[in-house]
Amino acid sequence: MDAPTAGLLVLAGLGAGLTGSVAGLASLVSYPALLAAGLGPVGANVTNTVALVGSAVGSGLGSRPELAGQGPRLRRLCAIGAAGGLLGGALLLVTPAGGFARVVPWLIGGASVAILLRPQRAARELHPDRPHPRALDVAVLLVGAYGGYFGAAAGVLMLAVLLAVTGEPLPRSNAVKNVVLGVANGVAAIAFAVLGPVHWAAAVPLGAGFLAGGRLGPVVVRHAPVGVLRTVIAGAGLVLAVRLGLQAY
Repeated sequence: MDAPTAGLLVLAGLGAGLTGSVAGLASLVSYPALLAAGLGPVGANVTNTVALVGSAVGSGLGSRPELAGQGPRLRRLCAIGAAGGLLGGALLLVTPAGGFARVVPWLIGGASVAILLRPQRAARELHPDRPHPRALDVAVLLVGAYGGYFGAAAGVLMLAVLLAVTGEPLPRSNAVKNVVLGVANGVAAIAFAVLGPVHWAAAVPLGAGFLAGGRLGPVVVRHAPVGVLRTVIAGAGLVLAVRLGLQAY
């Protein structure tokens, strides 16, 4: 891979990492960039999954204030999310993903509307010794399975679930979303790194950009107006839902 292409992948990773850590839509930027760099669809998908590890690391480092005191809950949700991702990946091997394509736009659209219309209410402060709702475990498992099976806008779905079930502020929920999905993606990345056709010459510069963009995203979420952020995230999700709906129907 030549230097100009590698440089473009770094920039694409920067934009994708920022988009992913803020709105959960990183692959909308990174996947087309890999295709433009000359990778085939399968190689681009596998390489993108591996490079996304950089975004998870960056967003985790940038979200330390929001993640403070959430260790026990994070460990539990990460384990559940990873299990869901493995379940979804297994289902993908035995069932056709094409039939699910008609449902995905409605899932993404519904989650986007939920984020946009979430009522303004006082956030419940969760203490380390207070168990989180059991419904959150089930929802994270299902979203993790969706991510492993199909993947499009899994971050939007996870954020909608966290906001609805926990009632916590958007920056705190967004930080948890990034870590849980990062762990679930990391499980798949390890498998792909060992068994998949990873294009490492593309994965390294893209992952470096992901790391920088993922580190910057939590800073943006922390300081940007919540209403504007919710509108941007929901709007991007609705655009993707319409796009996938046109393709499916």
